[in-house]
Amino acid sequence: MITLIKSATIIDASSSFHNQKKDVLIENGVIKEIEDTINSKDDYTIVNEDNLHISCGWFDTSVSFGEPGFEERETIENGLKVAAKSGFTAVAVNANSNPVIDTKSSVEFLINKANGSATKLYPIAALTAKSKGIEMAELYDMQQSGAIAFGDYKKPIANDNLMKVALLYAQNFDGLVLSFPKNIAIAGEGIANEGINSTKLGLKGIPALAEELQIARDLFLLEYTGGKLHIPTISTAKSLQLIKEAKKKGLQVTCSVSAHHLVLSDNELHGFDSNFKTNPPLRTKQDCKALQKGIKTGIIDTITSDHNPIDIEHKKVEFSEAKDGTIGLESLFGALNSVLNITDFIENITSKPRKIFGIKPTSIAIGETADLSFFNPEEKNIFTKDLILSTSKNSAFLNKNLTGKVYGVFSNNQLILNK
Repeated sequence: MITLIKSATIIDASSSFHNQKKDVLIENGVIKEIEDTINSKDDYTIVNEDNLHISCGWFDTSVSFGEPGFEERETIENGLKVAAKSGFTAVAVNANSNPVIDTKSSVEFLINKANGSATKLYPIAALTAKSKGIEMAELYDMQQSGAIAFGDYKKPIANDNLMKVALLYAQNFDGLVLSFPKNIAIAGEGIANEGINSTKLGLKGIPALAEELQIARDLFLLEYTGGKLHIPTISTAKSLQLIKEAKKKGLQVTCSVSAHHLVLSDNELHGFDSNFKTNPPLRTKQDCKALQKGIKTGIIDTITSDHNPIDIEHKKVEFSEAKDGTIGLESLFGALNSVLNITDFIENITSKPRKIFGIKPTSIAIGETADLSFFNPEEKNIFTKDLILSTSKNSAFLNKNLTGKVYGVFSNNQLILNK
């Protein structure tokens, strides 16, 4: 297959063609030519879209698909199709299935189910057996089978010694440990950010302290043990400060933030819409601004959709009874592009996450394997339900004004476009 991309603005700081408008010729999955103009031939597949921009393929570091066990929420097959049409050439899939991804065979199941897809699937295996936080899972065996990191999705490790041992053990094979930032004792039965809005609405609050105490503990343990720690989906300004100070000390700590925590605040809760019930909870506008600054200054390493499909039976209920989570693959680019400049965040969804999770980065250069995302950063739209490709429709961005349109991807020698 030969694909010709016409008049595309290249966004890739590692490429000599950065910020230039070029034609790009791809043959058998490899970039063969990059020129001002390349003449088309009859057997070429042409990509020619309005205000077309291309970057290295996007990588989302926190995606849930449900399968195995929760196929009514999302299957791996459909989830990967959604990811491709949302601009992602790679996703890291969480262990929160049934059964939990906590064995060598379950890691291999995920990889085999994704075989042949345009979007590459990388498993994040559970850190503890059945994600119960009692005993460590077989980390080394799972890494040998293809797991790129280890973490219990949305479940903090309460046992301090277990986290210490995990950080020590994972160093034997350069493993990456994830620790969800939530102190259960402080969070209690809270369901919303503790503050003015939770008080007005009569919702039990989760103080920012619950997140910050857990991060402080993990950073103390990391300083003691060494190793590599990734803190997913931070949500407060103080968390950002703690991580900044740890990085100054030279600790190998990285962190991510979800798109909804960058864009949406707890002001959204006044309608008691359960699509805004997330974990961590939506915080204050001040936290949103601090997190956006954390992207610009480089303290935050990656941005994720934290895509978590929840079936309607568990969402269309009272706010207090609804399950946490929002889908986000389809809306991530438009949400980020509404509050940040593309140059501020593009590396947070391309090269930085690949480096952290030990995946070879890509580049837009002659001779490189074509791994590309296609988009228009300027088109404005309202994110409506008919734009949702996921099986579950629980989006926190429904009916929000977003900026940017995704055209698709070229990955694994496959062209996937939203047509």
